[in-house]
Amino acid sequence: MDRGITAIIPARYGSSRFPGKPLALISGKPMIQWVYERAARARSLDNLLVATDDERIADVVARFGQVVMTPSDLASGTDRVAWVAQSLDFAVVVNIQGDEPLIEPQAIDAVTEALLSDEGCDMATLARQITDPQDLESTTAAYVALDARQRALYFSRAVIPFVRDVADRREWIRHTPIYDQIGIYAYRRDFLLRFSQLPPSRLEAAERLEQLRALENGFRIKVGLVNFKPVCVDLPEHIIKVERKIGEMRNRENE
Repeated sequence: MDRGITAIIPARYGSSRFPGKPLALISGKPMIQWVYERAARARSLDNLLVATDDERIADVVARFGQVVMTPSDLASGTDRVAWVAQSLDFAVVVNIQGDEPLIEPQAIDAVTEALLSDEGCDMATLARQITDPQDLESTTAAYVALDARQRALYFSRAVIPFVRDVADRREWIRHTPIYDQIGIYAYRRDFLLRFSQLPPSRLEAAERLEQLRALENGFRIKVGLVNFKPVCVDLPEHIIKVERKIGEMRNRENE
């Protein structure tokens, strides 16, 4: 098997909150193109493609990159990535979220480095240490607790660890590191194919966090630490925020 690394961006047209999100225009380009072109800057990748079950998305991606059509009945983005990975000869597979148009190429390099640095781990993800107390109030974040080897102990929608002796939660970050998980994953290919066949687990169903399925089944997850915060597009109004950041980036480049 090739010892290289492939990245796969799962993209579907249907979304309850934002239908057609991958094709939404951001500063004149479809969001999926922003993700693809940013990901292509990662130095660690040997291959990059979009996996979709929608011909509209496939037609757009074919103009600028590589795309693979998948069945429409796959339950999740991870299942879509695994379906494509089974026919590819790459040792490591990176799952890149299709709703992060400003994804840092360094994030991709960091998650692959995290996985390859620890032979005892089956997959890897990223996290950042929280420095702003307001980030402890998020209703969508996933927090992660780490062991001494920087492997995940647990992921939760609740803030972990709970600092029992500090009444004001805003002060918790002054007493212990609290980490916000970043939704990018690198898998050893054989593990990914096995993982996608496992049934949803009890904790996964409770927290709605797929990575808990791995922990509940005894697999290990390495966590790479970074210091940037991703910008996700969950709703149409988030595009304005992204376009503002794009403008700031272009201004800095022209200085």
